[in-house]
Amino acid sequence: MFCLLTKTSKRTLFIRSLIREVAGFAPYEKRITELLKVGKDKRALKVAKRKLGTHKRAKRKREEMSSVLRKMRSGGGATTEKKK
Repeated sequence: MFCLLTKTSKRTLFIRSLIREVAGFAPYEKRITELLKVGKDKRALKVAKRKLGTHKRAKRKREEMSSVLRKMRSGGGATTEKKK
């Protein structure tokens, strides 16, 4: 239980963001973002719950994906698509 209450260190956050930038999103995460784009929040939650197992994890993942979407829309996202 202690691990849930501790704050994630700067180094860990940096490493996770770097991995996310290099590896990108998993296919189910891409599907969740597509569902969130068209306003299907409840369906996105169901997809996340199916893949992750619990309601709590699914809610956290949906929130994470919606924040990533917000960052991409504002133009400050690290995972923006390359223009040709």
